[in-house]
Amino acid sequence: MKLYYSPTSPYVRKVMVLLHETGQLKDVALEQIDGTTPVSPDATLKTMNPLAKVPALERPDGPTLFDSRVICAYLDARAGNKLYPTGSRRWETLTLEAAADGILDAALLMTYEGRLRPEDKRWPEWVDGQWSKIAAVCDALDTQWMSHLSGPLDMGQVAVGCALGYVDFRHDARGWRKGNEALADWFAEFDSRASMQATAPPAV
Repeated sequence: MKLYYSPTSPYVRKVMVLLHETGQLKDVALEQIDGTTPVSPDATLKTMNPLAKVPALERPDGPTLFDSRVICAYLDARAGNKLYPTGSRRWETLTLEAAADGILDAALLMTYEGRLRPEDKRWPEWVDGQWSKIAAVCDALDTQWMSHLSGPLDMGQVAVGCALGYVDFRHDARGWRKGNEALADWFAEFDSRASMQATAPPAV
């Protein structure tokens, strides 16, 4: 298998953490894609994923998979269903993963607004609106989800860890930890995992 990736993509990081945690790193070759953006997509990547987004997982026995949630579910099934539990906890895990991806979607739009949109066309109120989504999810995690986050490792925790890591990476000045002390303490411990340390984005 071959994973098309960017080392700064938080969606790729989810996949990489899963590969570390499930012992599948040796089964996947990495193909780095540099510089693809919504306004300038990489041509090679587009042949693998018509949306021209990373991650994309090329397989020898079927079509290329794309979207981090699809890839993570596929790789976890391949490893024996280690990070997507059964029973009622499964639905909590999937909801947490969706909430974390919502953080990422909003944070990435904020990043694109500052990096790709011409300065005279930027819309601060729209950026603040994206941040309000992140803040609301962090509040919900801190007040409603700590028992799950503190439980056995699953993909919901991985997704939340990668999402908060990306907010630190690109929007640290916004200070998501303020008022979310339980979540901040959880993240400090989770971020020390070997899989998280090995997949931390490079400073750029």
